[in-house]
Amino acid sequence: MRVTADRDVCVGAGMCLLTAPEVFDQDEDGLVKLVRPTPEEGKEEAAAREAVKLCPSGAIQIAE
Repeated sequence: MRVTADRDVCVGAGMCLLTAPEVFDQDEDGLVKLVRPTPEEGKEEAAAREAVKLCPSGAIQIAE
């Protein structure tokens, strides 16, 4: 699994960071920043998948 984030689409809601802090962060403007584009299997992967579902702008995606 690989996570990608489109900062041009991000609205800075922060749901990704709240849901998967091991995978996501935010920059000084509040936009998504990937910390770990390839989350570890298990808890990190599950949290990243949940973050994708919760992202209001659709800025984050997962490729298998």
